[in-house]
Order: sequence, then structure tokens, then C-alpha cells
Amino acid sequence: MIRVMLVDDQALLRMGFSMVLAAQPDIEVVAEAGDGQEALDLLRSVEVDVVLMDVRMPRMDGVAATARITGPKVLILTTFDLDEYAYAAVRAGASGFLLKDVPPDDLVSAIRTVHAGDAVVAPSTLRRMLTEFAAHSPEPVKVTEELTAREHEVLLEVARGQSNQEIAAILHVAEATVKTHLGRILAKLGLRDRAQVVVYAYEHGLVTPRPKG
Repeated sequence: MIRVMLVDDQALLRMGFSMVLAAQPDIEVVAEAGDGQEALDLLRSVEVDVVLMDVRMPRMDGVAATARITGPKVLILTTFDLDEYAYAAVRAGASGFLLKDVPPDDLVSAIRTVHAGDAVVAPSTLRRMLTEFAAHSPEPVKVTEELTAREHEVLLEVARGQSNQEIAAILHVAEATVKTHLGRILAKLGLRDRAQVVVYAYEHGLVTPRPKG
């Protein structure tokens, strides 16, 4: 079973998500919290695999809470896809983000995806967020010399929103090879998942948002 915690200051929203997840044979809602501090308190005594975390809450917001969570994977819930708080939460270690009006099937799929060790990143949405909130990025820098040429190629394709399967086709290698390269990239750069790979690439000037239109 995938053990889920719901963190949102709106009880009705938590109830709605809980009803959707209760219908899944492999997902169980084991805890609910109304803010980030309550979530951290509960995590001391409840085993959780995935946290659905709102960003704008009283007492402690989702960004601060996410930065202090080390075990469970965190999925950020946001009302607007251009949300500086959601962007900050991804930088703090969240495995991705969802809009609060996400279709039920997409919510369930996202939970299973992050539980399996991947990240939920909508490339177009993240690109817009980066355009809005990473304009202060430093000048392009040389990628760390620890990365091989092939790892650099994989990093760039991840940053462009390509899936492992798509990267394998682009680079003419096996999908398992892409996963191996991605694992080495995460280890060498000290990143948690592909969501942080995307942010890293944009903030270090390795790729830039495409112009509108």
C-alpha cells in the first residue's frame, strides 16, 4: 500500500482528495494535517510514503515544511500554475506539483509515479514558472566536469521535459541506460530527482526558456 498524508488548510478539499484515494486498492490515506507544522508533528509517529502538500497555509507553509521532510516524497498542490511558492517548493525538494483541480485519474497517477521514485513535472508549466521566477539566474556556467559527455546530454534532455523513453530514442540507447545515467547525474550533482534536475539546468544557464510565440 502507498501511504499518503494530505496537508491542506481546507478541510473540504482534504475530504475530496480522501474520497478519491479511498477508491484505490493500492493507496491509503493514513494522516491529514491543516498546516506544515502539524504535518511535521504527525510524521514523527506516522509512516508516510507520499505527502500531498498545499503551499499557502497558516503557521507553516508548504515550502518550509517540504524543506524539512527527508523521508516521504512530496507532491505540491497549488491553485495557480504560475506560483512562486510551488517553484520554491520544487527547489526545496518536492518531487513535483499538481494543480488543485487535477482530474482524479491524474492525481492517482502522480502519487504512484513519485512513490516509484520518479517526479511529476509538467514541462510546459514548469517552463512558464521558470520564466517568471528564475529571471535572476546567474550567467551560464560550465557544467561540472564530473559529468561525462553522455550524462550532460541526458541532463539537457531531462531539462527539456523528455521522458526516459523519449531520451532513449533521441540518443539511440536503451531506456535502462538512460536511467543509469540519470542516477549518476543525481548523485554527482546532489539532486533528489528529475524535478530538481530541471531547475538546476535552468538556473545554471544550461538551457533557457523558449521565447513565447
